[in-house]
Amino acid sequence: MHTPPPFNAPAARRLREALGMLPGHVAYGLGAQYGLRISTETVVAWERGLACPSEYELTALAGVLWCSPGELLTAARTLREHRVARELAVEELARLLGLSTSAYLRMEESGRWRGNERQSAALAEVLGLTPAGFVTVSGRDEELAELLRGAVTTRWQAQLRAVAKLVPLERGFLQDVLEQLHADYQSLMVSTLGWSSTGTERAGSTGDAGRVFLAEVLERFWRAAGVPGPDG
Repeated sequence: MHTPPPFNAPAARRLREALGMLPGHVAYGLGAQYGLRISTETVVAWERGLACPSEYELTALAGVLWCSPGELLTAARTLREHRVARELAVEELARLLGLSTSAYLRMEESGRWRGNERQSAALAEVLGLTPAGFVTVSGRDEELAELLRGAVTTRWQAQLRAVAKLVPLERGFLQDVLEQLHADYQSLMVSTLGWSSTGTERAGSTGDAGRVFLAEVLERFWRAAGVPGPDG
């Protein structure tokens, strides 16, 4: 069973009010235009965040409110959420990617993208994904973060090939980004050694700074690459 899309309740209410409509008008429109038996109380519950519309109900609601489904969603992060925001049926997106419907659906349901290079490029284009958004949709954020932690703490050259397989950016550019990230981390480790006079305090300062850097390594990577994060 699918979980509901990430519904943006305040946006639904704001869009309705901008049209001068009451919740009852929305409920009527859902029935008259889309054949949905939705009560006024249900529309109110959606707007209060007490309930969420299904995928089809979301599409119908967008039609009644004269907006795109994406305007009724919080930031999309999964394949399904991006597909719904683009108003694409499973069969249509699979066709655009050159995949069978069943093959695509398995990836969407598992949250793990396994398409080839051509299919990945098509996915990014059709869904309008940034490189960061593509990695998130592929279900590989933590895998990339682990590679980056290895790149900054040991030899970045050893991680370049694996990073390049995950991130849809030119290899030479990725090399420069990893080299800079490694230099930033090593510089931080050296500078924090001089923060205090005793060895114990120095070790504590260095450890804290290093842990923060490593915890934020994915965000630092995207900033160094000049790429918006998965949420835009």
